[in-house]
Amino acid sequence: MAMTVHCDIVSAEGEIFSGLVEMVVAHGNLGDLGIAPGHAPLITNLKPGPITLTKQGGEREVFYISGGFLEVQPSMVKVLADTVQRAADLDEASAQNAVKEAEKALHEKGADFDYSAASARLAEAAAQLRTVQQIRRKFGG
Repeated sequence: MAMTVHCDIVSAEGEIFSGLVEMVVAHGNLGDLGIAPGHAPLITNLKPGPITLTKQGGEREVFYISGGFLEVQPSMVKVLADTVQRAADLDEASAQNAVKEAEKALHEKGADFDYSAASARLAEAAAQLRTVQQIRRKFGG
């Protein structure tokens, strides 16, 4: 049996996942991070995107986070996310629509336009869309 480490994924809404995992893959500011049992202690911030868990026994589960932090300790991995959704609950059409709306807002600037808020909405919508597309490619979902 493969080695495991305890993983918790929590957000403001509460605990989303708690259990033993063989691997956690998350999207950090400098690229993807792969965390396996025995990984060195680490704290890093996470970009919007997928978190892939390989659970005990090899089953994979994917979540979408809108950003947050990852903490790795010798006996646990904790993801503290702004918001979390199970990737299976994401809708590709809604994500594509959100990208189009955010791009439209960036092009139609008004007097009270907030560029940073509009670009943040675009980045989050694009990350959701990438997550849905990644799941479809990798897992046939």
